[in-house]
This record gives sequence, structure tokens and C-alpha cells, in this order.
Amino acid sequence: MAILELNQSALRHNFDVLDAYFKRYSVSWGIVTKILCGTKVFLKELNQLNPDLYLDSRLSNLARIKSLNPNVQTAYIKPPAKRILTKLLEVADISFNTQFDTLIVLNELSRQRNQPHKVVIMIELGELREGVMRENAMNFFTKVFELEFIRVIGLGTNLNCMNGILPTHDKLYQLVLIKQLIESKFNRSLPILSGGTSVVLPLIEKQLVPKGINHFRIGETLFFGNDLLSGGQFLNLREDVFTLRAEVIEVLYKPTVPSGERGMNLMGEINASEEDDFSTYRWRVLLDLGVLDIDPSNLIPEDSGFRIDGASSDILALDLDPNATVPKVGDLIGFKVNYMGALRLMGSYYIEKRVVNASGNAAL
Repeated sequence: MAILELNQSALRHNFDVLDAYFKRYSVSWGIVTKILCGTKVFLKELNQLNPDLYLDSRLSNLARIKSLNPNVQTAYIKPPAKRILTKLLEVADISFNTQFDTLIVLNELSRQRNQPHKVVIMIELGELREGVMRENAMNFFTKVFELEFIRVIGLGTNLNCMNGILPTHDKLYQLVLIKQLIESKFNRSLPILSGGTSVVLPLIEKQLVPKGINHFRIGETLFFGNDLLSGGQFLNLREDVFTLRAEVIEVLYKPTVPSGERGMNLMGEINASEEDDFSTYRWRVLLDLGVLDIDPSNLIPEDSGFRIDGASSDILALDLDPNATVPKVGDLIGFKVNYMGALRLMGSYYIEKRVVNASGNAAL
């Protein structure tokens, strides 16, 4: 069985660095937990960090978070479907909304509970994901502020996630202006202005985030240390929070080129070999992992002498360079994974999830 490891010390390091970064610029932040897919062993590690807010787009994940710590603040971060609103009010202290019809139902359900519900209204700034159109914002809020059990606590926006529209000072300043117009027209205070996700982080120290943007929703940079705007590493964050380890199930000396008439594989591909020397042999290693668990393009072997050569539904094949150390059956081969790779692994029932400490040993 393959194992996805979460390194305690790497996660703590990244959290502390980001928390200090945000405090330096006097903004608040919450952790986007959707990559963890509600996995308790990993959520318990987040609880040790005492974040101010958990944000997720799956109610089952928020329910798991609340079961571990009923007192934490949680937010549902996509426009909710009407069919889930009763459950949403049980597990989400805040929800991100764009549809007035949905807010009408939330208002009535909150009235029945005699408990107002807090919402952040998302504004469309060009990404064409969720968000109220800017030209409709005033009419929208005229109606929303009439809902007795809805408490609008702020505005937010989402950039870069779907169409790759980059955050800029001008884009984010539009959000500030809309907030100012709403507060002025309706004599309301909107304390939260959530300016975006990990992609916006590098703009803060460059002084390209307008004054007034005071909240961020951070997932990928916390777990992978990425600078999503320019690439590479953000600050001195660690990139080894997650490591995949897959068990060797076969080690044999085999030809480097398959033989026989070619047809499509299970992925619908016809693989052409780059070489045609059928007399060349190398050590070939098979691992207990396949495309049911992860797209191999999201993996990088820790050992540079190992090369991913292909995969089937539940087997990953490696070719070894001539000078590489040959592993034994039962050994674990380590891989660095990116965000999409970890997300797919987290959703696989066939992958063990394990917390390790700084020394690489399993944490108790």
C-alpha cells in the first residue's frame, strides 16, 4: 500500500511563517482545508496550530472539523446549493454567497433557528467564477439588507482559480471601492474584505494590495510553500509537508522497449518508444500505486536516478538509470507531489494517510 505522509514540523514551520507574515501587515487569514478531504488524522494536526478560521467547500469536511473541535470558526466558501442549507447552518458559522434566492431560504431557516447567519458576498472581478456583477451590487445589497436573519460581514473575490485571471492592485482596489460605496449608501459596516487566496500573497510585501483588504484564504501556499504568482518558493516556506511513499512490488531486469504489435492502453494512448534497441536492458521497478490513485505527471521521484515510465490502473512503473541504487521488494520509494497530486491521493481510499514527525518517524 502507498502512504501519503504529512510532516508535522514542516506544517508547523509554514503556519508560523505565514502567521507572522500576516501579522506584520495587520491582516487576518484562515486555512482552506479542502485538500485534506476531511481526513481526521491530518485535521487534528491543524487543530494543534489553533487557526482563526477553517474554510472548506464540502459540508462533510466542515462537519468533521466541528466534530473534532465544536468551538472553531468555520466557513463554507462556494455558493451553497439550496438542498444543503439546513445542514450548512449546522456546520458553517459563515457562508460565501452570490444568489439572492439562496439567501432568502437561508434567512427563513435562520429565523426558524432564531439565530442570524453570517455571510460574505462574493464580487465578480473578471475571473468568471462565483461573484455578483459589480454593476448589480447596489441593487443586490438593497434586497439583502432587508433580510432580518442574514448578517453581511464582508465582501470577497476569487481570482486565478478557473481562468487564470491574475490579481492586480487595480482589480483589488475595485473591491475596496465597492465596499466603500455600500457602507456609505446603506450606513452599514462590512468589517471583512477577503482579497483572495494564495496567489495574492506576494503582492502584500510589494505594497500592491490596497489598504482595506484585510483577509486572505490560504491553502496551497501553506501546504506546498508555493509562490503562485511568479513560481518557486514563497519566503522560506518548506515544500515537504506532503510526501508520497509507494511500496516496491517487483524488481526485474527487463528490456527498455516493449515488444509486440501496438494498440491503445487503458488511457486510450498509443505509446511510441523513443528508442528501438530491443537488446538494451535496465532495472525496472513496479510500485503498488496507479492512475486510480494519482496522475503520474503530478509526481517527482525523490531519487533523480528513477524515471516514471508508465502506469496502469494500480501499478506505477519506474526505469532506473544505470548508476541508480536498485531497491528491493518491500522498499518504499519517495515522491514529491504537487497540489493536484495530493488532492487526488487524499480522495483515494487505497492510500494510507500518516503523520510523521521531523525525523520521519510516524507520529503518535
